[in-house]
Amino acid sequence: MPSWRLVSGLCLFFFGSLVAAVGVGYAMVGIPSENTAAKSQNNVYYWSNGDQMVATGTGANRQNITIAQIPEAMQWSVISAENKSFYTDSGVDPMGIARALANMAKGGQTQGGSTITQQFVKNTYLSQEQTVTRKFKEMFISIKVGTQLSKQQVLQGYLNTSYYGRGAYGIQAAAQTYYGVDAVKLTPSQCAFLAALLKGPTYYDPIGATSIDPAADAKSNTARSKARWSWILEQMHDDKRITDAEYQTAIKKYPMPQGLKATKGMTGQISYLVDTAKKYVLNHSNISQTEFDQGGYQIYTTFQKDKVNELSAAVKKIQKDRIDPKKRDLDKYVQFGAASVVPKDGAIVALYGGDGYENGHFTNNADTSGVPVGSTWKPFVLAAAMEYGTYKTDGVGISPLSKYNGDDHLKVRNQDGTYVLNKDNSIFYQNNESKYPWGYITLRKAMEQSINTPFVQLGMDVGNSKVRDVAKASGILDDSFATLNPSFAIGTSTPSAIRMADAYATFAASGKQADPYSVTAVKQGGQPVSGFAKPAVKQVMPENVANNVTNTLENVIQNGTAENAKVLGRSAAGKTGTTDSNKSAWFVGYTQQLSTSIAMFRENPKDAQLLSMNGTAGVASIHGGDIPTAVWTEYMEAALKGKSDPGFPDATKIDKVSNEDGAPTPTPTPVVTPSETPSETPSETPSETPSTTPSATESCQFSWQCSDDGGTDGGATSSPTDTATATESSGTSRGSDNGGIFGGSTG
Repeated sequence: MPSWRLVSGLCLFFFGSLVAAVGVGYAMVGIPSENTAAKSQNNVYYWSNGDQMVATGTGANRQNITIAQIPEAMQWSVISAENKSFYTDSGVDPMGIARALANMAKGGQTQGGSTITQQFVKNTYLSQEQTVTRKFKEMFISIKVGTQLSKQQVLQGYLNTSYYGRGAYGIQAAAQTYYGVDAVKLTPSQCAFLAALLKGPTYYDPIGATSIDPAADAKSNTARSKARWSWILEQMHDDKRITDAEYQTAIKKYPMPQGLKATKGMTGQISYLVDTAKKYVLNHSNISQTEFDQGGYQIYTTFQKDKVNELSAAVKKIQKDRIDPKKRDLDKYVQFGAASVVPKDGAIVALYGGDGYENGHFTNNADTSGVPVGSTWKPFVLAAAMEYGTYKTDGVGISPLSKYNGDDHLKVRNQDGTYVLNKDNSIFYQNNESKYPWGYITLRKAMEQSINTPFVQLGMDVGNSKVRDVAKASGILDDSFATLNPSFAIGTSTPSAIRMADAYATFAASGKQADPYSVTAVKQGGQPVSGFAKPAVKQVMPENVANNVTNTLENVIQNGTAENAKVLGRSAAGKTGTTDSNKSAWFVGYTQQLSTSIAMFRENPKDAQLLSMNGTAGVASIHGGDIPTAVWTEYMEAALKGKSDPGFPDATKIDKVSNEDGAPTPTPTPVVTPSETPSETPSETPSETPSTTPSATESCQFSWQCSDDGGTDGGATSSPTDTATATESSGTSRGSDNGGIFGGSTG
């Protein structure tokens, strides 16, 4: 047993060493300066070839002011909300520091400083690393600040270095950013609003920040902001910091701030490229938004300058040729969103997000949700049928040559044979855009002419949960899926243009999928930040399924609703989409080198609700095969100029033909030749007629794919009316006309 002298000596030595360490630490740290903090650096973004794209950050958006220029209401609002004992405490919260250190000891992150003094000290560190060393340094500096700076100096520093969101550091920048006035002119109500932002601008700025967190939508943020704003005013009133009269005036009306403004360099498509890259960095690293906005990062992106310019030029050209808001009111508020992704890789090489921040358009249309994709969803239904089969085939995939009823206004059946019912127990009917009597046609022909009824019934027979699984495996995110009702099969879901381009890239890559990415590397101080490895490439779909989808979608361009894309003059596949009430129109298409999606829609600027495009561009309705396909073709011609045309891999025959119940028994029928004339004419004239009439024999890669009309595939004999032209089907499930419960996108 050690003697008491040894134990006492060791204790004294340990205590003395601790005191000495604290003394040395205290002596070595310096008092922070808000002027040093104001020297925050820009973030620099680079194109894929390493050239600088833009330098943007906070250095130019910060201006230190004296405490005399900061309204007393602003000073008291943060004291009442953050640190009521500010003028009497030592500036350090020992319990808060102990909790932070204990949390780190358990492997967790540190907790933020709980006093204004500690927060001021933390704000001056451009590196917000969560380490014991930094926490001790913060503690020593806070103690020194508490003894050597006056409370007003500390408060001035805190208000000059705090982050208020929208790139605004310091109260002067915040006052200009949110209200367009100098800080000295802020009202008590505005002061309380800005103090509420210190809780976290991502969740308390009414403009919303869904690109960072889907939960930070404008409505939720406004509710949070109003609640904290009113609470802060109440605290100020309770603390006797504002009079009864000032309180009643301030609480009367919520001081809604101004909208977003473009900052230097953030114009044209650059703003949306930066938005996309920033979102990717925050989602794939431990860098917080506050740390990122403090600057000093170099972000290397996948964006190719020439392709970004070519995509923007394509949109602007078609927009100029077809859309004239000055001439037609129905051309107002038309929006485009687009993205271009590399198959087998996932790199986003180009996107089009809108008219630019400088024109007041702050939503990134390439990465937004809420725009139904319509019939561009049908390839996922076909892929699910080929991979999983229907309830009748015991898991054996079915051929694209399987026949389903393509007539208009059909009852939809559940797998047990019963009819799908509306809420009022009436039978649910699915409609096409045209009443043309297609009869029983192959799924290949139904895709070509984008007929709804076959795919709605096919979705029910396969199981829409399987369709969802295939779409998810291809790259569609969970939060964009619509309800699994019959209309799910015809595009009620709302993925972004980026995700649609990436999902179709899976077909282009013979079933190989890679998540879309926009950043290849991030550096700070010359050192790489972890988390930016290229996404893994996974085989998510059988090759023959993906290749059959591609072959079917090649036929859509050669003979169907996307014939306008034939002028591209190279192997390409794609699908058009038009939605309920003509509220959006899409084209998503690809070669082996690029997969590109184009979305077009009208949006009410007041409430962001979609508006019908009936009458837009001077035509009865906008179809995916019209303006969106024209934009796609214009861009792809430029983007692929001088590139080879590798074509697509051969599609392997899928033998199982499984026709819809009720299809007629095949009878010997002579094969219709291209020179023969259909025996029937459409019962009504389609609203839009392709420039050329498809021949009775489809253009296809193999002879077994051309048996649609002869009944030689072992399936039902189709009507010779298969050869007639028709517009893309974009009918509705008639939720309003027939008491339907499904509604949604249909074309």
